[in-house]
Amino acid sequence: MAPIAENIAQVRRRIHLAAVRAGRDPMAITLVAVTKTVTGAAAMEAVRAGVPDLGESRVQEARRKSGQMGLGARWHLIGPLQMNKAKYCPGFFALIHSVDRLELFRELSRRAAAMGEAADCLLQVNLSGETQKSGCRREDAEYIIKEAAMLGGVRIKGLMTIPPHSGDPEDSRPFFRELYSLAHELDGLGVENMEMSVISAGMTGDFEVAVEEGSTMVRIGSAIFGAREPLQTGK
Repeated sequence: MAPIAENIAQVRRRIHLAAVRAGRDPMAITLVAVTKTVTGAAAMEAVRAGVPDLGESRVQEARRKSGQMGLGARWHLIGPLQMNKAKYCPGFFALIHSVDRLELFRELSRRAAAMGEAADCLLQVNLSGETQKSGCRREDAEYIIKEAAMLGGVRIKGLMTIPPHSGDPEDSRPFFRELYSLAHELDGLGVENMEMSVISAGMTGDFEVAVEEGSTMVRIGSAIFGAREPLQTGK
């Protein structure tokens, strides 16, 4: 078995065990392979090993790799989205994880509706209050969700968060628990065009804790592809 396939198998085993510990169905957790800084060939190996969901932090990088790889992958945008890049997202990304303000929902809706599409999005919530991180404040989430749900060109599928960086995965647990609680709270509002079926939480350092706390989608990079190195794309 190739190294990437071996790594994926190991990650899946860890997801399975974490889900069982929490009394959850392991099949309810989607693995997104984060291809940031890895080559299109390595990304294709992940797809061949049974991981069709690929995550990129930059719109243009996802589109470039998609052109190299052809069909077979479902692309997720997991990094901050600039307003001027929103026009490239509808019809390309299966899920946009990082929508963090109403203006961005409106722009995505406008662009998607013009194409006859609807963009599937998550609301990114900054639960730590770190100023360098994207994400709306917890107290603003309900207002943004209610307003965005009235837009015709977006479908709200759930929430995403990134906890503070730490060497101890247990430090992430309160943030994952709070995200799950917020999703349950928002789901109880009964807002049309909004569901909380996706909780995108957990990366290489803490995904097992995320699964134990209700995550339905984990974003794994280095545990699959190895330590990140700058991607050489040429001039």
